[in-house]
Amino acid sequence: MKKARLILALLAPLSASAHAAMETYATDPHHTFARFSYNHLGFSTQLSRFDKVSGTIMLDTAAKKGSADITIDTRSVSTGSDHFNEHIQEAEFLDTEKFPTATFKGDSVKFTGDTPTEIDGILTLKGISHPVALKITSFTCKLHPMVLKEACGGDAETHVKRSDFGMSKYVPYVGDDVTITVSVEAIKQ
Repeated sequence: MKKARLILALLAPLSASAHAAMETYATDPHHTFARFSYNHLGFSTQLSRFDKVSGTIMLDTAAKKGSADITIDTRSVSTGSDHFNEHIQEAEFLDTEKFPTATFKGDSVKFTGDTPTEIDGILTLKGISHPVALKITSFTCKLHPMVLKEACGGDAETHVKRSDFGMSKYVPYVGDDVTITVSVEAIKQ
């Protein structure tokens, strides 16, 4: 009986390692950004970004599970114009005085083979939450050559109506349809 328990005790770690586990990745603040684009008066597509994005990605490719918890500092908006940076932070748009952050919390990841292709979750912007699906357009995990740790990175995109988040000023002249793209690089913890 003792011998059987000893064998089980020795095999337990091998059994646990045969099953992949959820891995935690922290976003790299220097290579993780959220961008948004919209049509401006029918003339052009405006592209802006948020310079401060942080979060945690959880991933278990063997079990085909994962999650994302991303926070965007809306005060870090960068439109390319100091004047417009201030304007877009006012109450009728981002209202950064009341809502200094936006969040995406996703816990339903769809896979094609071993590659995640979509993550469904809740986007909260200006205190208003709506479900969104982030389509993952590129994804890779490998050894990061600078930090010598495993890292994952990718790009994802979703489409929302800004009026759904309490930002309807100038609709329809300034487009209601907004494309949000997120580029993430995250280091395994």
